[in-house]
Amino acid sequence: MPPKKVKSCKMGRKLTKALKAKQQQEEERRLREEEEAQLQAEKEEQDRLERERKERELERLELKDQERREDELNELRHLLEENHTAATKWKTSAVEKAKWERYMNCDGTPDPAVQQDINTYISLWRDDPEVNITTVLKQCNLALQLIEGLEGLLKDVSDPQEHQKYQEALIHLQELIHSKHHLTTEEILKRASANIDTETGNMQTVVKDENITLCLWANLKKNPRFKGFNFEEAGLAFELPKQLAVSDIAVRILHTRYDHLSLLARMAHLRIHTPSHRSLAGDEEVPAGIDVPQQGELKGEGKVKEGNEVQSIQRTEGRKSAASLQSRSNSAQPAEGRGSQIQTQMAALDVEGDLTSPPVQLTVKDNGAQVVDLLQYTPLGGVLYYDVFSLPPQAHQVNGWEIRQISNKGLQVFLYPMGKSNIDDNEAATCPPVGVSVTLPDSVVFLETPQVARWDAAGKQWRMDGITDVSYEEAEAKISFKMDSFQAFVLMQETYANLPFQSWELRPLGQDSALFNINGSLIDLSIMIQGNQVMLQSERERGLSHLTGKWMSVPALQRAIVNAGINIFVNEYTDKYVSTCGKDPLTEYAAYEQMALFASACAFSWSKWNAKCGPEHLIMQVCEHHGPAPVPKGSWSLYLLGAQRSQKLEITEGSEAFSPDHYPGSEFHSTFIHTLQDNMSSNGIARTRESNYLFVDTVQSLLCATRPLMYS
Repeated sequence: MPPKKVKSCKMGRKLTKALKAKQQQEEERRLREEEEAQLQAEKEEQDRLERERKERELERLELKDQERREDELNELRHLLEENHTAATKWKTSAVEKAKWERYMNCDGTPDPAVQQDINTYISLWRDDPEVNITTVLKQCNLALQLIEGLEGLLKDVSDPQEHQKYQEALIHLQELIHSKHHLTTEEILKRASANIDTETGNMQTVVKDENITLCLWANLKKNPRFKGFNFEEAGLAFELPKQLAVSDIAVRILHTRYDHLSLLARMAHLRIHTPSHRSLAGDEEVPAGIDVPQQGELKGEGKVKEGNEVQSIQRTEGRKSAASLQSRSNSAQPAEGRGSQIQTQMAALDVEGDLTSPPVQLTVKDNGAQVVDLLQYTPLGGVLYYDVFSLPPQAHQVNGWEIRQISNKGLQVFLYPMGKSNIDDNEAATCPPVGVSVTLPDSVVFLETPQVARWDAAGKQWRMDGITDVSYEEAEAKISFKMDSFQAFVLMQETYANLPFQSWELRPLGQDSALFNINGSLIDLSIMIQGNQVMLQSERERGLSHLTGKWMSVPALQRAIVNAGINIFVNEYTDKYVSTCGKDPLTEYAAYEQMALFASACAFSWSKWNAKCGPEHLIMQVCEHHGPAPVPKGSWSLYLLGAQRSQKLEITEGSEAFSPDHYPGSEFHSTFIHTLQDNMSSNGIARTRESNYLFVDTVQSLLCATRPLMYS
């Protein structure tokens, strides 16, 4: 069978070719694997050599850093302490000068620090029979100045007895001012019939000065179709139900541009009344009985380890050099004790606070009511007292004689819901609510829809319940609402609505001049710094026009901006309401100190990597910059700051991933300023050494008050 043999030979040849092809493929794969293995081995060897090179380089840089560490720390310590000593001397001299000028003024104004003077003033004014509105308002303005002085004394006093005396005097003055407003209101209402408006048949008047707006309406016509009245010049209006439209009443809306009720609420609900003086360096004792928050209560503030060598400078009198603190870190003082004192270090700066940021926690028991947390919300634009009074007896003219009924009861509150003292709940429910509308003050910025709160006199607190039919017209900047009764009310906004910051930049404009730009969550601000003065700049006009372009101190600017409704400043409670980067506060404070030293020659800016480098490190963009022009793009370099050392980073702001590797050819330094100096010109370094101590102190105070490295 010859055909079958031929087929078998052909199949054998095909199998041989397939086998050879397979063997060739296997050989190629083996060679490829061997080549890949060789390349991998070479790569691993290169990586090992590179790691060893980097390790040797790191060891060399660390050794070099250690060799000059003491000299760099001493130089930093000298610069900071020299600036602080000069700034403290200047401030002390300014305080003494102000006291002397007050003494030499001899204008008869009592000294709020002298209790006898204040008591005498209160006693004499209380007995003063003057009821003319113009004269009384002038007297009230003087009393408001004394209250402001007492608030400053309360902030600084440490003696509990002195604190109690100042607080009592402050409350007496507040009550007396309110009493004088009642007396002048009564005097005007007594003559309501002599000042009838021919168009309405009622009496209405508006009295204004720099601190109050008094709107009065007397119901003389008793028109049952009366709905309400609009005080156009004051931007205030009210609505009345029919029961009140036919009653013998007078309505008063008193707008005080100051807020004594919130101050009263804070004093009533503070755990303690003595300020907390917690030292950073361990030189002051915490007064007994003060409730000091534990370290774990503050986010991102870990305990300070024994070897912590951060170059933060606290002062000689309770604010010692952190370099000095570091040099004593090997003493027997436990690390935990030092850590508990660090957590409130920002409050130890010379940034003046006020009672809106109390040194201790507020404890408000709501008992189910919507009680306002005065740490979370800030009252803005003052207080509006919405009252209804029984109209005093009016005079009658008879044969040229004026006949008037004399009453010793004074101005009487008209009960509403009507007769609520002797009617049941069903009858009271038939009394409709009273309405009021307010045009938002021009001196305040509401970043969000205003919240309305009413005053609970019994509980001495603000509450948000009992307010209905709220309507906000943003275009007209007008809010309207209704309440069950006549009560004082206030407009509020979330305290930290503009936090956290989206970005920030501090750049020099010249010698001892800089511009601090903050891009907040809702509004952007710029603060110009010149010597020891700062000036707000903003494109927004409404609410800030009275502040922009005016030079003032950092504490004055802080109060003014907060009162205007824009809060860019933080306190020890801010992290309970705002997300943070959770940085070590001592490292952060050290950065602000050294940024201030170089603010005349270097620009500093926000970095996205600051939130990704861990709590023990800080990252920011820095570059040397001279002149008022903006920083050119591409000029920035990234710097990493830690407790042990500072270094320039290899990554940029546009890198895809974070890496702590140092910039090739750069060195490690124990201080931030020496790291910066490696990349600065001799002219730039000279500028930093010529910085005025007041400029340095102002920049540092502003940075510590806003804490951009923590809240961005």
